[in-house]
Amino acid sequence: MSASGGTKAIVAALSANLAIAVAKFVAFLFSGSSSMLAESVHSVADSGNQGLLLLGGKKAKRQATPEHPFGYGRERYIYAFLVSIVLFSVGGMFAIYEGYEKIKHPHEIEAWYWPVGVLVFAIIAEGYSFRTAIAESNQTRGKLSWTEFVRRAKAPELPVVLLEDFGALVGLVLALGGVGLALGTGNGVWDGIGTLCIGVLLIVIAIVLAAETKSLLLGESAGIEDVEKIKASVVDGETVTGIIHMRTLHLGPEELLVAAKIAVRHDETASEVADAINAAEARIRAAVPIARVIYLEPDIYNEQAAAAGTNPGKSPDGDATGTATDPVDARDAGGPVDAGGPLDAAGAGDRAGAVDGSGPTGTSGTSGASAAPDAPTTPEPPASSDRPARSDDSGH
Repeated sequence: MSASGGTKAIVAALSANLAIAVAKFVAFLFSGSSSMLAESVHSVADSGNQGLLLLGGKKAKRQATPEHPFGYGRERYIYAFLVSIVLFSVGGMFAIYEGYEKIKHPHEIEAWYWPVGVLVFAIIAEGYSFRTAIAESNQTRGKLSWTEFVRRAKAPELPVVLLEDFGALVGLVLALGGVGLALGTGNGVWDGIGTLCIGVLLIVIAIVLAAETKSLLLGESAGIEDVEKIKASVVDGETVTGIIHMRTLHLGPEELLVAAKIAVRHDETASEVADAINAAEARIRAAVPIARVIYLEPDIYNEQAAAAGTNPGKSPDGDATGTATDPVDARDAGGPVDAGGPLDAAGAGDRAGAVDGSGPTGTSGTSGASAAPDAPTTPEPPASSDRPARSDDSGH
């Protein structure tokens, strides 16, 4: 999702919710409808939520600092999580409380034309906001279903706005139904029941939002398509012969970290390996532009070590779920190439494993390949074909 697309949907939702909140409060004052009061608070909470999303987008643009070397991209996830909390507490819990009070102490709705007129206006305004969010989402949704889009989207703004607008429309229909039944039967309990239904709806949506944004906060890997593009870009078949294992992590919606241990030929020089790594980085960035932080560590492929020590599919009891059979194939080398889970120390480039014994070769941003700070000044001779693979704490 582009930042501009998300901002357009947020601004449209904010404008609609502010106008609706004012209209609903006026209708509540004239009619005394608890459904209208619950909907008023709901619209105020939604307006605050859109403000939080805009604030998160602004803070995420700050430059990286020594204390936060990977930047502030996850600010957008934090503020999206706050939205779910606000929706749950302010919107859902208040509506349930108000509905309970209305059922316990019902009273007749006065000046019925106010709530009915405002609800119709609100449905039109929310419909416009929802239509804008759908149009912006369709630009990046591709062939994904709406459920898959909400679950897989790495940028939180559009899923949040979509769910909020959908919940608002359903809530307005519930409020209109509650007011209509209360007017038709003369029993104000129906107004309270409609309010309770709105509260339950908001809490369900808040739980869904909290679950999805929690996953983003914990750190999600790149999407399946991007992982396949990265895997295809790394191997050149000459110096880089395969991927031993790989991790990807979203530092923000539009910034991806790639860390991989790659298999290189044992008779290549350090200079040739460094050039191959720089070329691999360029191919990765061309294929997946959001891959802005890349760490590639070269190593000599060893099937037993890959299966025993670095296979990300290894089960807790020690049985590997997959082992490599052909280091030349990027999709098979070192077992299944995993793009999820926490970063491996090798993938982050802080463990020895370079061909020349000088430590990892890693890059970040556009710095290119570089040796570790504590590397010896004189590299060791390249490993010979009959030399057994060196082992470290990870099995390499």
